[in-house]
Amino acid sequence: MSETRARGARSTARDARKVPMRDFSQSLPMALLRAREAVMRQFRPSLRQHGLTEQQWRILRALSAVEVIEVTELARVAFLLGPSLSRILRDLEARGLIQREVDARDMRRGVLSITPRGLKLIAQVAPSSEAIYASIATRYGARKLAALHKMLGELEDSMGDDFEPGEGGDD
Repeated sequence: MSETRARGARSTARDARKVPMRDFSQSLPMALLRAREAVMRQFRPSLRQHGLTEQQWRILRALSAVEVIEVTELARVAFLLGPSLSRILRDLEARGLIQREVDARDMRRGVLSITPRGLKLIAQVAPSSEAIYASIATRYGARKLAALHKMLGELEDSMGDDFEPGEGGDD
């Protein structure tokens, strides 16, 4: 095959793969996922040292901010799907880090709370977590990090609150 024809065939193949949407590298969900992954790479070693997964940490952090919370509300605030949450809760409960109780106002509902042992674990992880935050602020810039938090909050607010975990597409 001649050089010109080969070039034309490659160009035609490239054109055939084009889709009528923005380039993959310009996908907002992918950019957010890449940024999330870059940040979480900083935290994972510390969490592993304390025997925690990212999801377990999210749950413990959410529980440390409230007295009690219903399971479905915890799933919403921790952005976890029900089946995953159930498995994680069983593990955290077996480790004595959380406790389940029946809601006194509605005996059909269960509520969760963090135990003193769970709070102790959070206190052990906190210095490392805060050091990682300080490192991120130093490398990225404290003002830029504050502005990023603000912009992400505004982006979230502009999207509305009709999100359900597991819903939606990638773009």
